This record gives sequence, C-alpha cells and structure tokens, in this order.
Amino acid sequence: MPTYTLTSDDTLTLWDRVFVDFADDDITTITFPNDTIAMKTGKNKNTIFAKDEKGNNANLVLRIIRGSADDEFLQGKIEERERDFVGSVLAEGEFTKRLGDGLGEVKRDVYTMLGGVIVRPVDAKENVSGDTAQGVSVYNMAFAFARRSIQ
Repeated sequence: MPTYTLTSDDTLTLWDRVFVDFADDDITTITFPNDTIAMKTGKNKNTIFAKDEKGNNANLVLRIIRGSADDEFLQGKIEERERDFVGSVLAEGEFTKRLGDGLGEVKRDVYTMLGGVIVRPVDAKENVSGDTAQGVSVYNMAFAFARRSIQ
C-alpha cells in the first residue's frame, strides 16, 4: 500500500511574531551544519564515540518580500543588535510543517529553535532584465539549539 504526504500551510514564528510576508521558492530552509556524534577509530578498530554539542546548532534562511512589514521587523532586529549587542534579545521560535496522510489525519512536523541571531546583513541588487530576486530580502540566521518533533 502506498504512503502519501500532503503538505501545505506551514507556519514560522520568531520573537513571538508569525511571519506572513514570504517571497518565492524555498521561503524557509532549516539546516544542521554539524554532526551530533564524533567518532575516532584507532588500533584494532577500537572506536571512541563522543557527543558533539555543535550538532544542536541550526541555520535558518528566510526569503522575505523586500520592504514588507516582516522585512522591516527583521531589519529592526539587526539595528537593535548593532546599537547594543549585549542587550539584544535572541530569537526563539518554531517552524511547523503540516502533514496530511490523504485519509484525513494531520500531523505537525515541528522544529523548535532557541538562541537565534541574524548572522549577516541583507544583500541587495538592481536588475533591468526582470529578475524578481531584486524584490527579495534573504535573512541568514543561526540558532544555538534546534530540535525536531513529530506531533
């Protein structure tokens, strides 16, 4: 019997704000750049396994409509951090992907993220050949901790 997944109507919340002004293509991307386990093998294939806490770090890339309310909000967070880095509030939030099975049951694929910062300024460009990417602000964020759960 085949397995079906229907997906739509995902939600992203950061700093208690539900984001809605997304652009095009991959509007929210979460990646884990590090392994959660390190291992080293020595003589006689003896192997040592160790937890690597950097494996809890996550990167988030957002594609937001340039000049929108969400773009202004995130740019404001960059400006707050520049004014007083030590006093800035780290991002916390959730990305929730809704998953249907085609039979009416819906599950939530939830990524909980803590300790987040915007790690670089937003790039810009002008294009006279109809490139719509010039209307997109791309935000790159890093989180100290992220965890996935299926509910």
